[in-house]
Amino acid sequence: MALAIRQLQKHFVGEVSGLDLRVPLTREQAAEVEAAMDKYAVLVFHDQDITDEQQLAFALNFGEREKARGGTVVKKEDYRLTSGLNDVSNLGKDGKPLPRDSRANLFNLGNCLWHSDSSFRPIPAKFSLLSARVVNPKGGNTEFADMRAAYDALDDETKAEIEDMICEHSLMYSRGSLGFLDYSDEEKEMFKPVLQRLVRTHPVHGRKSLYLSSHAGAIKGMSVPEGRLLLRDLTEHATQLEFVYVHKWKLHDLVMWDNRQTVHRVRRYDQSQPRDMRRATVAGTEPTVAQQAAE
Repeated sequence: MALAIRQLQKHFVGEVSGLDLRVPLTREQAAEVEAAMDKYAVLVFHDQDITDEQQLAFALNFGEREKARGGTVVKKEDYRLTSGLNDVSNLGKDGKPLPRDSRANLFNLGNCLWHSDSSFRPIPAKFSLLSARVVNPKGGNTEFADMRAAYDALDDETKAEIEDMICEHSLMYSRGSLGFLDYSDEEKEMFKPVLQRLVRTHPVHGRKSLYLSSHAGAIKGMSVPEGRLLLRDLTEHATQLEFVYVHKWKLHDLVMWDNRQTVHRVRRYDQSQPRDMRRATVAGTEPTVAQQAAE
């Protein structure tokens, strides 16, 4: 069966049929999927009952695996997954839902804010691939917004104003906006801000997009309140229904998205019920600006 794609939203998102992700991709199939990612920015694959190893093998068609360190407050010895996938569940090492007041759970609530994966790293992520292993019975949809269409819809004056702006991104900004302020000295060092462009240009098709994220907490050359107000206004513009796709998870869905062209967030769900989601992350290859830690 040949690969087929049906567009699900006016601007982006393709639903893929004709691929079994348990089977290694041919070079031609991998090139087709990558071209579809360039075009649609989000791809949905249904009925993919895969192992961690198969998920990671699929992801490695599109680049190297991103190293996990620096994206969580969970210590390595407490990791539930050891397969190389990122744990995006609400589960502890014992396989049970985390206590609501646990530090890991409170930190993970930041995923409910609009963000781009790993924008807090000097070289941010390319693709993310999320597999639904246990679906929460209520809530927990993931929403995606097309940052290319959002950029295109800006007026020329705003485009000119923001063209060369540089932002500071840190997990401490996103979590701090929800009141999570308790960090060890080691975590403060690990989460220190990095610099990212506010406007990115895609390396293949050349379209510009907004590079927004809840991790962005300052704009170089602007006062903190003024910079955060601009970021809030741009995020409000970019996440209008016009630019948003809502994914309602079914068991064994796999959704793949391009962090260079989209932002996403998970919606609230019943934390007492298990939700097992596992993410493979394809590393980016270059920074958006010449990097050093922000001053």
